[in-house]
Amino acid sequence: MAHPETSIPLAYSLTPAGPVTNIAAADRLHETLIQAADADGWRDALDAAWPALAPVAGASPYLAGLMRRRPAHLRSLLEADPVEALERIISDTDALDAEPDAVRAPLRVLKADLHLLTALADLGGVWDLEQVTDALSRFADASCRAALRAVAAEQRARGRLISPPGDPRGPIPGLFGLAMGKHGANELNYSSDIDISLFFEPRLMGLALREGEEMQDFANRVGKGIATLLTERTGDGYVFRVDLRLRPDPSSTPPVVAGPMALAYYESVGQNWERAAFIKARPVLGDMRAAGRFLKAMIPFIWRRSLDYAAVLDIQSIKKQIHVHKTGEGLHAAGANLKLGRGGIREIEFYAQTQQLILGGRDPALRKQRTLEALKALADARHVPQAVCEELSAAYVELRGLEHRVQMLDDEQTHRLPEDGERRAAVAALAGAGAGSNDLAAFDARVEALLARVNARYGELFEGGEDLDSSYGSLVFTGVENDPETLETLRRMGFSEAPSVADTIRSWHHGRIPATRTARGRELFTRLAPRLLEALARSGAPDEAFRRFAVFFSGLAAGVQVQALFLNQPKLFEMVLGVMAFAPRLARTLGRQPAALDGVLDARFLVDLSEETGLTEQMLREAGETEDFEGAMNAVRRLHREQMFRIGIHALTGRAGAEAAGRAYAAPADAAMRTLSPAALAETERLGGAFPGAVAVVALGKAGSREMTAGSDLDLMTLYEAPPEATSEIKGWTADVFYARFTQRLIAALSAHTAEGGLYEVDMRLRPTGSKGPVSVRLKAFDAYYAKEAETWEFMVLTRARVVWASDPKFGAQVSAAIEAALRRPRPGVDIAADVRKMRSLMDRERRPHGFWDLKLSPGGQVDAEFAAQFRQLQAAAIGEPLTLSTLEALHDDPVLAEAWRVQQRLAHLLAAAFEGRVDPEGEPGVFQLRLAEAAGAPDFDTLKTELTDLRARARKAFERAVPAGRDGESATLRSIS
Repeated sequence: MAHPETSIPLAYSLTPAGPVTNIAAADRLHETLIQAADADGWRDALDAAWPALAPVAGASPYLAGLMRRRPAHLRSLLEADPVEALERIISDTDALDAEPDAVRAPLRVLKADLHLLTALADLGGVWDLEQVTDALSRFADASCRAALRAVAAEQRARGRLISPPGDPRGPIPGLFGLAMGKHGANELNYSSDIDISLFFEPRLMGLALREGEEMQDFANRVGKGIATLLTERTGDGYVFRVDLRLRPDPSSTPPVVAGPMALAYYESVGQNWERAAFIKARPVLGDMRAAGRFLKAMIPFIWRRSLDYAAVLDIQSIKKQIHVHKTGEGLHAAGANLKLGRGGIREIEFYAQTQQLILGGRDPALRKQRTLEALKALADARHVPQAVCEELSAAYVELRGLEHRVQMLDDEQTHRLPEDGERRAAVAALAGAGAGSNDLAAFDARVEALLARVNARYGELFEGGEDLDSSYGSLVFTGVENDPETLETLRRMGFSEAPSVADTIRSWHHGRIPATRTARGRELFTRLAPRLLEALARSGAPDEAFRRFAVFFSGLAAGVQVQALFLNQPKLFEMVLGVMAFAPRLARTLGRQPAALDGVLDARFLVDLSEETGLTEQMLREAGETEDFEGAMNAVRRLHREQMFRIGIHALTGRAGAEAAGRAYAAPADAAMRTLSPAALAETERLGGAFPGAVAVVALGKAGSREMTAGSDLDLMTLYEAPPEATSEIKGWTADVFYARFTQRLIAALSAHTAEGGLYEVDMRLRPTGSKGPVSVRLKAFDAYYAKEAETWEFMVLTRARVVWASDPKFGAQVSAAIEAALRRPRPGVDIAADVRKMRSLMDRERRPHGFWDLKLSPGGQVDAEFAAQFRQLQAAAIGEPLTLSTLEALHDDPVLAEAWRVQQRLAHLLAAAFEGRVDPEGEPGVFQLRLAEAAGAPDFDTLKTELTDLRARARKAFERAVPAGRDGESATLRSIS
């Protein structure tokens, strides 16, 4: 700051900022100062200055307190030329050269002097904005240097630092600090914190430390010492709040970062907002030569000579994340954030910086640190119209002046105009407005018009293209701390833990997960993030959906392909996110096995479930290309997982009805059995030798009738035939041993968990004689059992038996014929209806439903319908009518039971696709409850419950009519029939 040719004491240069808003407060201070001035002989200076001091005393408790507590300091400032006073403060600060305890108090006294000087020179019209911010920044520089000298002296006294105090490389050779942000650009505001990035050159600093001193620990101790010395509040106040977070990835790096590590970070995962931050970087403390080398090495990162289209879009995203309103609607002076809000200082800074990043690589003249200089350089190069430059520059000066006056009230680091009218009137007075209510209204209107003009100009920058904000508001995830406007946006979207969501999103921008580790991945995520948050907001359960998405997204091995898919297919993206909101089962699948999403990349993903997609052939082909049995198991699991995810999406989004979904869930089960059965047989032959027989795999229960849900297990039995004396070629296994080994391997192949996950729980208890008999049954034994021993419930089971695979197609046909023959064989003296009713009564007693949402066991639930259907099938078999596996087809003469089964099967599909195990929908998000209601044809959840209650009551009566009660008697013990 240049010296004026003629020195004029400050007292005689001041002009009043505005009216006195609190006359009583001003009078009290005046009395105190008069006493001190009369006692010490400086009354003339006080009288000359008082007309300008009175508005300050009436508006700012902080500045009034400084004057009251330190009248001698006020005198020295009033009697000196302000530039000379500033130079004295800076030189006194630079003269501090002792350990922290000795410089702590003097630093704070000097800060109070600096604060009072700059406030009076600013409010009194003596200094303009550039002079004010330059004075604040110069003192910050001197304070940082003093703090480093003090900490270095302390470390030297403790023997850790061995370099001499006067080392030309600085107090600690190799260690340096860069002033960032407004401090770096010499634009520091009145109550700002200071952003310092600390680095060290390991080679140089290592030479300055005693032998055995751990370098990183020492650097961290120094960084903490500097921050504590400046930040700590004592009876004398504080110097500056210090923020060390503008360093590479601050959540995972130490407070002082090794230079080579920092350069590697910026070269690999540095973001555009970090490039923007380094536009203002300036060496401020420590080893200036090392700092210069570091900044020189950073030039290619900050100022790229060539940018591809994607990189330009990513830079533009810094601007596009801020929501721009087309009008001034919603802009209010009361509570307006002059820095971060709409039309605020940040928008002017971003207006300049984004263009500097795009254009400055080829034009060094644009590489200006100060915002006003950057705007002028852009206008001079004709990148910005001169009128726009002048308008934004004037707005910047006015906004910064208002920001200073807000902070001068109480020395708070705030950027908001007070909502309280009295306090806002104090700011208005310091800004030259009148003291009346009409004057405050005029001040508010001026501020609102100013913000609207800036916001409109900001909206013109990079117009068109893709918006990266939200209709809810701004979504800014740059920097190292949460943007307050963005937090408000997230809360409006329905997120209850907005700071946590913002932290997570920002960490993804930092490249902390594989999906965003590459530059391309981060560029895509910049575009994806607002769509993600908007879709989550629409899901109705944003917190749960985000948590589940985070598990999935963090688990991706790479993210470019998936993010590009989501961007190119927004409906698919929204569908996946919607499912995550209320389907923890599918979300968990993606979280544990993100590769399940690979199926989304398949063109067949959204194909109607009723269409043949060649799944079995694909499974057979991919399993056949593996080297061993385990490889085949893993190949099947990969494809199965993708298909189950696909079907779950279709079921949950209403793309598939109950019958289509049931058949679709059975398809991957069939494909898995048809692929793993021959693999299990081959493995058995490999171990035991070839065997001259045939085997068939029979599906029972819901697998047999193709009415499976996402949670269904597999009810199976295996039947075989072989010559009586046949043995395997290697081990000499007999037929019962050979096919038992085959069945055990098949069960393992279907149920074991491998690196690719599991498939199904397998239940073999529905075979003849259940768990007491052999695991695989000879066909002749099967015939004999059903001719002489089987009970009615076992025939009911057989109505849903279906051959899925056979080693010999002819044998498969034999088994199918044997099943039908067993069903049609006369059973004289058996009252089938009575047996069915007794079994249902037994279930009512021994297997009580688990609450209202037990769709299976509740009276009038699925078991009633399925028992009635199986009873109808046994009736049809006895009189030679055609048989069917389908529950609905079997119930063609029982419309109420058919409707009850259909509705509850639809609900079962949703619940099974969404959850593992039992769940009570009463506690689930409203969006899921509505989805349940829609599946059942009800307008809302409460109506669904009412209608389901009525439907079940009618279904139970229909069951009792369809299956009439018969004679009394005991029924055989039931193993498992549903």
